[in-house]
Amino acid sequence: MANPTAAMLVIGDEILSGRTRDANMHYLAGELTKHGIDLKEVRIVSDDASAIETAVKALAEAYDNVFTSGGIGPTHDDITADSIARAFDTPIDVREDARALLQARYDKSGQELNAARLRMARIPDGAALIDNPVSTAPGFTIQNVHVMAGVPSVFQAMVASVLPGLTGGSPLLSQTLRVERGEGDIAGPLSVLAEDFSDLSIGSYPYQINGVFGANVVVRGTDGARIDAAVTRLAKELDL
Repeated sequence: MANPTAAMLVIGDEILSGRTRDANMHYLAGELTKHGIDLKEVRIVSDDASAIETAVKALAEAYDNVFTSGGIGPTHDDITADSIARAFDTPIDVREDARALLQARYDKSGQELNAARLRMARIPDGAALIDNPVSTAPGFTIQNVHVMAGVPSVFQAMVASVLPGLTGGSPLLSQTLRVERGEGDIAGPLSVLAEDFSDLSIGSYPYQINGVFGANVVVRGTDGARIDAAVTRLAKELDL
């Protein structure tokens, strides 16, 4: 039985401008792999309401789960929550349970829960809150879309809150075979191997070190015995 599928939507002008390097995709991919959910697509869009709505609709229809990062803070360019509410044609407003979380946090720190901070309590109707043990302001899940912060430490905490409640499958396993030959020399055997082990993912990732060409051949799948068989055969064929 195939694993559940997922997509990620990264939101933010700062990512597309190169000002900020996204770390959340790498983290999410690793966690989903361990949970047996196959990450199939990642999109990056700007802080544009129409772009966010269009992407969320398309990804939610195509995959079992969608994870978003970015755009749920207190500033004017944090438009993710409103955009996703429109994508699902759902009203959005300050929700009392989210407000209470923020009120408790700012009361404890002696700060004011002002209008800007209260924006982080705007939640679409019918959505479930995602716990945020780092900075309190919650994310939310609406249908199959999990809306999370872009700050890596908060994003990671929210992923940890969400994953236990999702249906997983078989964790993805992998083995790597280092081959000190150019890809042109190993392309033929790799092609045949990929056909004979079509249930596995076989990738070749070339490198050059001190003038020496080589490739790391990575074999991935959910069946450890099949991976062992493929790697053993390739090593034998290449006299490694």
